[in-house]
Amino acid sequence: MSADAEAIRHWWRTSIIDMEPGKIVFRGSPIEDLIGNVSFPQMIWLMVRGGTPTDAEARLFEAALVAGVDHGPQAPSIATARMAATCGLGLNNVMATGINMLGDVHGGAGEQCAELYYDIAERMATGALLAEAVREGLDRWRAEHGKIVSGFGHRFHKPTDPRAPRLMLLVREAADEGTVSGAFAEIGEAVQAELGRSRGVPIAMNIDGATAVIFCELGFPAPLSRGLFCLSRSVGILAHAWEQMAQGGRNKGPMPPRFLPKYEPEDNAG
Repeated sequence: MSADAEAIRHWWRTSIIDMEPGKIVFRGSPIEDLIGNVSFPQMIWLMVRGGTPTDAEARLFEAALVAGVDHGPQAPSIATARMAATCGLGLNNVMATGINMLGDVHGGAGEQCAELYYDIAERMATGALLAEAVREGLDRWRAEHGKIVSGFGHRFHKPTDPRAPRLMLLVREAADEGTVSGAFAEIGEAVQAELGRSRGVPIAMNIDGATAVIFCELGFPAPLSRGLFCLSRSVGILAHAWEQMAQGGRNKGPMPPRFLPKYEPEDNAG
């Protein structure tokens, strides 16, 4: 092989896939051995981090993915996708439009919450007790991000986000069975209790707080919490995009045409 050919071959390096004509191998497993033998959550796990989860790990992982698929047209990612569908875009463009809305505020809470949990766990690993580590972790969080703690409270679901208790129950059951340690469930619930204590009113854990518990229990790095949420929410985006295409409509904006934004003239005084 010439030096140029070798340079081209090494331009991209990957341990994810070994592919050549007639051959497709994902992390050492031929595709023909995977098809029909692994679930989609197991395949996501294999592709993203390598290895094969146990059936119990895959069920818990799948529960987190199922919980985040949709939150209705009032969610910016879904609303934007439906508007894009009325603009004549294809499904791939519509889905990309919705997924691109998943930023730090809408879509990033799970990653941020996982970062908080891991920070608290690191403090405990160096000798801090749970309550102390939670207070120190929250102090650092507020100093960096402000008073709103990602993963707790919900602007729509009050007093309870119906997804979180079910997810936490599954985590507890998995911990009892030895599938996960339960350490991050303890941390998540301790954060919830401390937030309620400090504000004088109980606060609910939301889906981001609960899925962050699961992803941390399963050993996923914090940034993957957002990527995995994007995978999950893409299902709802696809469903809404397809439904909107079937309903029709052209150039639908964020509100009916008879309602116009409030005009506020500029104050040029002085």
